[in-house]
Amino acid sequence: MKIRVIGAVVFGAGVFLLVAAAALAFVIAPSLKQLPYDLDPSTSIAEAPNATFLELKPGQIEVKQATLRSTIEIIPDPMETEKLPEDLKGNVVVWDAYQNVIRTDDQYEISKYSAELALNRVSGAPADWDGQWLAEAVDADEPGNVKFAGQIYKFPFGTQKRTYQVWDRDLRTSLPAEFKGTETIEGVEVYRFEQVVEEQPAKNVSDESMSTLLGRFAPEATSGQVMYSNTRTLWVEPTTGMYIKVREQQHKELVPATGASTVLLDADFEYTPDTIADAADRAGSNRARLNLISMWVPLGLAVGGLLLVIFAFMFGRRAASGGAHRTGGGPASPSPAQNRAPARTSDGVLTDVLPAPVTPAPGGPAGIPGNRPDQR
Repeated sequence: MKIRVIGAVVFGAGVFLLVAAAALAFVIAPSLKQLPYDLDPSTSIAEAPNATFLELKPGQIEVKQATLRSTIEIIPDPMETEKLPEDLKGNVVVWDAYQNVIRTDDQYEISKYSAELALNRVSGAPADWDGQWLAEAVDADEPGNVKFAGQIYKFPFGTQKRTYQVWDRDLRTSLPAEFKGTETIEGVEVYRFEQVVEEQPAKNVSDESMSTLLGRFAPEATSGQVMYSNTRTLWVEPTTGMYIKVREQQHKELVPATGASTVLLDADFEYTPDTIADAADRAGSNRARLNLISMWVPLGLAVGGLLLVIFAFMFGRRAASGGAHRTGGGPASPSPAQNRAPARTSDGVLTDVLPAPVTPAPGGPAGIPGNRPDQR
C-alpha cells in the first residue's frame, strides 16, 4: 500500500508539471507579448551632421548648414487609455509622441510636432480610433485630423522576415519597408528593413507655408511644390519589435512653377551611439525575459514532468512484479514426502511405517551399499 501511494504522488507531481508547462507556454507567455499599460516613457535621439535645412526666424527665412538633433519622446497616456471605447479596451493602449529638431550649436528649434494615437498592443500598429491627432503647428491637435496607418514607433512582437507598411509623416500615408537581412548590433540580433520613398510632393505643406516659401525664394512664381524623398532604414529586434537603430536620409526641395529650385532640407539622421546602446540593452533584457517564460521554463517543466510520469509508471510495474513473487505465481511444488511411493513390508503388505533412508557409503555412489575403498 505504501509503495502505491508513493507512485501515485510521483505521478500526480509529474502531471502537475506538465500542466504548468502548458499554461506558461500557451496562456501566460502570450499575455506578456504585448505592450504593457504601465510602460515607462522612452526617448530616442538621432543626429544629422552638416545638414542643410530651412531656418525660420521672425522676419527672416534662410537656408543654413549645421548639425541637427532630433529627439522623439514617447509617453503612454493611461487616462486616455481608460476612456477608449469598449471594442478597443484590453487590446489597445494610447501613446503621446513629441518630436523636436534643434541645431546642436545654438539649440535653436528648427521644427517640432506632437501626436496622440492608439496602438494595438501586439502588432504595434495604429488602431482605428476617432481620438487620434497630429499637430505640426500650434493649436492643431484636433481629434480625427489624421488617420495613422502602418508601423510607426515599433514593429510587432514576433517580427517576421517580410515586408511591412511603415508610416511616413510627410506623405500622411504608409509605404512598404522591405526586409533586407539579419545583422548584430551591440550583441543583439536584429532584422534590417529598408523603405525607399521616391521623390513626390509632400502632403504636409499648407497654402500659407507655400506662399511664404515662394515669396522668399521664387518671387516670380505663383505656384510650386515641395518635393520630398527619403530612404528610411530600420533595425528591429524581432522578439520585441523594438527599434534598435534608425536612419533617415531626407531630402526636400522647393520646385516653383517659375524660377530655380531651392534645397530646403538635406539631412542624414541616425540614432546616436547612446540611443543605440540603450535600445539594445532594453531589447536584450525584454527578449531574455520573454524567452525564459515562453520557452525555457516550460521546456524544463515539461521534461521534469515527463520524467516523473515515466518514473511513476516504472515504479508501479516493479512494485506489482515484486508482489507476485511473494504471493506465488503458480502451483506449489510437491514436497519430497508427497512424491514418495507407498511403503510395504517384506511380505508386500502396505504399512504406514516408512523405511529408513539409505545413506551412501563413503566414497561410493548413492544407493549402492558396501561400495567402499577397502572392499576388494
